[in-house]
Amino acid sequence: MSDIRIAMLGMVEGNGHPYSWSAIINGDYDARVMADCGYPVIPEYLVANKDKLGIDGAKVTYVWTDNSEDAEKVARASMIDNVVSKPEDVIGKVDAVCIATDIGSEHLSRAKPFIDADIPVFIDKPLTDNRDDLNEFIKLYRAGKKILSSSCMRYAKEIAELKQADIGKLYLATAFTCKSWERYGIHALEGLYQLTGSGFTSVRNVGQKNRDTVLLKHKNSTDAVIWAYYDAFGGFGAYQVIGDKGASYCKFSDTFYAFKSQLEAFIEFVRTGSQPFPPEETFEMMAIIIAAIESRKNDGKEILLTDIISENDLPKI
Repeated sequence: MSDIRIAMLGMVEGNGHPYSWSAIINGDYDARVMADCGYPVIPEYLVANKDKLGIDGAKVTYVWTDNSEDAEKVARASMIDNVVSKPEDVIGKVDAVCIATDIGSEHLSRAKPFIDADIPVFIDKPLTDNRDDLNEFIKLYRAGKKILSSSCMRYAKEIAELKQADIGKLYLATAFTCKSWERYGIHALEGLYQLTGSGFTSVRNVGQKNRDTVLLKHKNSTDAVIWAYYDAFGGFGAYQVIGDKGASYCKFSDTFYAFKSQLEAFIEFVRTGSQPFPPEETFEMMAIIIAAIESRKNDGKEILLTDIISENDLPKI
């Protein structure tokens, strides 16, 4: 079979995914150009995992970024053959698209041309951050459109290991992220979700913008807390679980492993058409992201997830 041809589309301030994701998929990169990508951690983990680069049966063949100069640089750094002047130019030339930006309010408009063209689309986290767009995405999923969105934390090996800790019945799970709730809350949430499973019912955000404290209730009586403190970079990816028999902790560190696993899941989705996890899990997490924003704006008011989306669009417990 020929390689799945992928277009890497979009780049916003603070997010270097077009560089790293393209290099991971293509299996090679120009170290000199990559060293000047503006994100020092990317060349660090690429060189540390050079023998693990590449995903069989896939290649990033086109790139477009919001700033055209960035696209030329990404192409040189990550061995991408073609740069386009507008994203829609890749329609008819690729088999799949990655929307490599993390501003949820923009994702529907960025992805819609490719969804309408029946091209499988991976959308970086978060899928969205508002009710209207979430409801539209749900309609598109229900119509059979090939859409996938996740945080790389779904695939973090550290969280998978933490889940195996012998703590007895889980009473409390906590997670921490830096940067904003709107853009990075999903990182903390999706990692925590791997520990608790689906079934959250309500959200309260008792913090403030750029210093969010989000309290979550779950059907199985587990309590959960997520903190998103904008400039507390040292706490990113910290998770704790407390049970009736013990407690355990982990700190996310292997970015390369999580990214590659995430991209492999998307490529397998393109190849088979089978969702790697129920889309209702994504709907539930987006409802939490949105509920926390609304709760913060309303002085910590408790928001039920069923106030955001229909119970029929939540995972069946």
